[in-house]
Amino acid sequence: MNVILFGPPGSGKGTQANKIVKVFNLHKFSAGDLLREEIKNQTDIGKKIKDTIDKGQFVSDEIMNDLIIKTLTNDKINSRLIFDGYPRNLNQAKNLNTLIKKYGQKISFVFSLNVEKKILIKRLLGREICSNCNLIFNKYYNQSNATNHACDPKFLVKRSDDNENTIASRFETYSKKTLPILSFYREQKLLHDINGKNEIEKIFEEIRAIMAPLQAWLCKLYLYK
Repeated sequence: MNVILFGPPGSGKGTQANKIVKVFNLHKFSAGDLLREEIKNQTDIGKKIKDTIDKGQFVSDEIMNDLIIKTLTNDKINSRLIFDGYPRNLNQAKNLNTLIKKYGQKISFVFSLNVEKKILIKRLLGREICSNCNLIFNKYYNQSNATNHACDPKFLVKRSDDNENTIASRFETYSKKTLPILSFYREQKLLHDINGKNEIEKIFEEIRAIMAPLQAWLCKLYLYK
């Protein structure tokens, strides 16, 4: 199955994507993670997009298309993808549909995490990411401790774009360019609205309950092949 996860900055997409990956044995396509990796490695693409990302803006569709095709043509993760942070505009959504069909796959679920802006801002300002294991924590809602995090606290870092000015810009960009995509998927009867204000585990249980029946059917289908 292929899954798409939507939500404004700070809605918890990364956290929920990690849980879905683990439980349903999927591979995460995180546009943000892939682009930041390009920046970290100082590749040609990374040098081009660093200023764009730091300003809270989106990179070109051309760059994203290259990353999508590379992912969809990987036989090891065929039809086992969760898209986190992509598509980010209607053109990308339509292009993804075309590419998904071209490579003989389909989108099974689209989830939208709904959270109020004031809650999102607090989440983003408190967000901390472990540079060693990539787990995500928050000094207000989900602090790192010896029970939930094995790495040294020195690895906890803030993203350079988690500041008030960039957050405001990212939220405005999301509202204008990403929200219209939800109607596109709603018309295809793929969209599921999720209450993103709940606790992390409650959010995941809501998502899991929706996905579980299809997973059970696919497992049964596989056994009888």
